[in-house]
Amino acid sequence: MMRAAVLALSLLLAGCGLRPLYGGGESGAVAAGLHSVAVEPIPGRAGWLVRKELVSRLSHGDVATPRYRLEVELDDNITGFGIRGDRAATRERRTLRARYRLVDTATGLTVLDATAGSDAGIDVVSSQYATVAAEQSALERLSGVVADQIVGRLAMFMTNRPAAR
Repeated sequence: MMRAAVLALSLLLAGCGLRPLYGGGESGAVAAGLHSVAVEPIPGRAGWLVRKELVSRLSHGDVATPRYRLEVELDDNITGFGIRGDRAATRERRTLRARYRLVDTATGLTVLDATAGSDAGIDVVSSQYATVAAEQSALERLSGVVADQIVGRLAMFMTNRPAAR
């Protein structure tokens, strides 16, 4: 009964043009496209974290002959708010924004230019160590979120890209 329902749903979805993004698994077109992306170095601690997350999601080792080069520029900002009477902040917001470009290495043309970003709230406590640790933890989480957004957009690009050379 359940198998028949799943089959019927699959046929219905196939008829409307929907298809799995990562169809074919590791040997599929999207996975192969993502594996052909080399991530350029990104300056700073935030850059190191985002690049590490991107590399872990895009490839399984160094890309010998990349078809694409991913260039990322980051804006990492901490803003205090929730001001007390003595002008001390009680909350902070850490914002990580990325502008990224996917460049075709054969032509040098930018084939995708987009942005990604997220933010996290941080409690400012009496212990400076605890506040700094919370800021660093927020940066680590935000790096993963931004990397996921970038990879998701790259995967969408790979489904509609021209045929591989």
